[in-house]
Amino acid sequence: MKLIKTLLVEDHPIARQGLRSLLSTRKEIEVIAEADTGQIAVEMAKNLRLDLILMDIAMPHLDGLEASRQILHAQPSVRILLLTAYDDIIYLDRAMNLGVSGFVSKHSSGTLLLKAIKTVIEGGTFFHNGPSDNYEHVKTCLCSEKQNNKLTTREIEVLGNVAQGLANKQIAARLNISIKTVEKHRQTLMDKLNIHETAGLTRHAILEGIVALESGTKARILSSMR
Repeated sequence: MKLIKTLLVEDHPIARQGLRSLLSTRKEIEVIAEADTGQIAVEMAKNLRLDLILMDIAMPHLDGLEASRQILHAQPSVRILLLTAYDDIIYLDRAMNLGVSGFVSKHSSGTLLLKAIKTVIEGGTFFHNGPSDNYEHVKTCLCSEKQNNKLTTREIEVLGNVAQGLANKQIAARLNISIKTVEKHRQTLMDKLNIHETAGLTRHAILEGIVALESGTKARILSSMR
């Protein structure tokens, strides 16, 4: 039996321990490493032969989406399952566009997560609260949502990074685009949303679920903007 060599990426120790305990119930899954930041996950993926990465989305400095993008750019054969406590459709859209193998809510059962792992290891995809046979339906909903918001995936990425407090130079480096392109996207966001200051863009990103923040942090940020 071929072992599924797995990397756990989760910044909360208790949650990470819970995942490890769940996976230990399956003889075919071997957790060979753990990381508590996106940066560490990217470095580990360079040096380890991995079959699967369970990747939390909401992490400081380098979130799970960007870490996944960097890892898949270097190692497209790795299967990545994104884990999130936020069931926002925008995350699902971005996850699909990244080429990850799946997206599972942390509110799901352990049985569902194990099913998702089995599906992606066998070459399938598993998104949100159901398997890949719902993919076309979800994609249709996403297209409608994007059309209503009038924001492209790249604009959503830039908005999310602006809301995290990154400067244009940092956003350019993270997304591998030029500073001028970031400035253009930023201006387009302001025009489309009719919001002309960074605080307003940040508030919009939080309210729309484009950035994932702990509830206490979210309340504090929103309060400071009023």
